[in-house]
Order: sequence, then structure tokens, then C-alpha cells
Amino acid sequence: MADNAETNRRAIRRAAAGGDMLHRGGDGAPEAMGYCHCRSRRSWSGGPVNAFSLWKPDAVRVTAGEEHIATFEKTPLSQRKYCSKCGGHLMTNHPPLGMVDVYTATIPTLDFKPAVHVNYAGTVLPIRDGLPKLKDFPKEFGGSGEAIAE
Repeated sequence: MADNAETNRRAIRRAAAGGDMLHRGGDGAPEAMGYCHCRSRRSWSGGPVNAFSLWKPDAVRVTAGEEHIATFEKTPLSQRKYCSKCGGHLMTNHPPLGMVDVYTATIPTLDFKPAVHVNYAGTVLPIRDGLPKLKDFPKEFGGSGEAIAE
């Protein structure tokens, strides 16, 4: 879907940090999409659940405004990137996972197709959508991989 990938790139360029910062989050499709229910992400996003789209690092590039990107590293797992001019959340690098989470809200044309809920044991907003609910993370990301009921 080359047309969709190009549309996503254009949309991200317009959306990120009110148009001041340009970053590409998506040559093609993300590696994974879903919802995170952990307290840390809820606090960072200001919402009861956070949608994610995970990309390989080489699919995400900052094309302008890099000097305005600030980082908050709460843990070695997450390097949260935001715009120091406007405070807008941009993405989170996850070095141990080899992935970058480009926030789905910064990609308005992304065909968001969530496949999983992670950290569902800590949910404050139960979502009954038939998707798998993992207690924490998949095994390949260092979690238990344990599924729990909706």
C-alpha cells in the first residue's frame, strides 16, 4: 500500500507539534498496534488507555525540528520524546525492544488495527472488543505472555 504509506508520511509531517516538527513514522505499516493499560502510559498520555503503533527504528525519521525534541527517560525501557516548544508528545524509543512507538494520534491517516491489549491487569477502563488481553507484555518483549479474561 505505497499510497497509504505516503499519505501517512504527509499527515505526520502536518500533525507533529502543530506543524513545526516533522517526523516520519511509517514507511509501510507498523510492526504491531494495540492498546497499553499500564499506569505509566496512562499518566503520560493523560487518558485511561493508550493506543500504540510500534515501528522499526529505521522506519521513523525526524526530518525537521530535531533541535526541539526533548527526552524524558523514566526507565531504560522507554525514552519518551516530546516537543520542547509546545510540549506535544511525539514518540517513545524502546531500545531493549528495538522498536519506536509513534503515537497514533500523530498519524491521523493511520489505518489503526489493534491486535492486542497489553498490561491489561492494570486496566481502569475494561474494553470488551474480543482482542487478546495480556496480563503484562508478550514473552518476546520480556513479559509473561499470560492472557487474561476480558
